[in-house]
Amino acid sequence: MGFVKEFKEFAIKGNAFDLAVGVIIGGAFGKIVTSVIDDLIMPVVAAIAGKPDFSSIYYAMGKGSENIPAGATLAKAKEIAPEAAIFAYGNFLTVAINFLLLALVVFIMVKMINRMKKEEAAAPAGPSSTDQLLMEIRDELKNK
Repeated sequence: MGFVKEFKEFAIKGNAFDLAVGVIIGGAFGKIVTSVIDDLIMPVVAAIAGKPDFSSIYYAMGKGSENIPAGATLAKAKEIAPEAAIFAYGNFLTVAINFLLLALVVFIMVKMINRMKKEEAAAPAGPSSTDQLLMEIRDELKNK
């Protein structure tokens, strides 16, 4: 029975529960950020600079690379010359650009949330003159 009690205390303890809530909220927030990137930012980037998909950019070298025609896709190059060493740096570029956009969106969202928190945490106004006078009277009565 002691084990069950210990486990119950651990599972319901604030830290474990807060972590579970954080993971759930983090998953939901991740979906929001992904949607902002995929549905709002990437279409604008695609309209300005074309679709940012560099996954077909590669450099073929070594045995068989001479058989790959110019302009062949990465998949086609791997099919034509499986023995060639293909340095596929385009996918890395795509992932890096997506990461930078994601980091930018998260930064902007955190900045907006922090700004809203600062507005909420504005210093409360000091006591009015009437309240100040009443506090002084209270303090004088306590001293007597």
